[in-house]
Amino acid sequence: MVCILILGGARSGKSRFAQELASQFGEEVLFVATGSPLDEEMRQRIEEHRKNRPGSWRTLEVSTNAGKKIADSGKQVVVLDCITLLINNVIEEHNGENPKGWVSREIEELIECIDKIDGTFIIVSNEVGMGIVPASKLGRTYRDLLGWANQELAKCADEVYLMIAGIKIKIKP
Repeated sequence: MVCILILGGARSGKSRFAQELASQFGEEVLFVATGSPLDEEMRQRIEEHRKNRPGSWRTLEVSTNAGKKIADSGKQVVVLDCITLLINNVIEEHNGENPKGWVSREIEELIECIDKIDGTFIIVSNEVGMGIVPASKLGRTYRDLLGWANQELAKCADEVYLMIAGIKIKIKP
């Protein structure tokens, strides 16, 4: 089992780098997409991501319960893009009630899946803790939970990269 976590800001090159890494393994790839086409902008972003992926890759669209759904797939190389939207989906699904409990469960199940499957996981997430402090309580809760999730995933990851302006910086060997 190999787990690689890729962090960075919006449009930093995270997804492109994740796809490059996955292509190097030369095995069948499962792309786990967590974005939902809730508006026209998201539909366009999703379509752009689809066009950039190899046609031979299988896509699994999930909004929550990613670990359980990935475990059922049995694939050897998994690209999960991205934790940022997954956490958002979990919070929205439960109407913001007990977000810490639901997010903890989601991340714990994902880490259990990573530990069980003998394969390669490439996980993409945003680093949102370096920006401005959100004005709303829910925004701050989201930022804090995503930061916690990134820390938990970084603990189990073999390698962690930070993407800045399309440049990868390896921060955990």
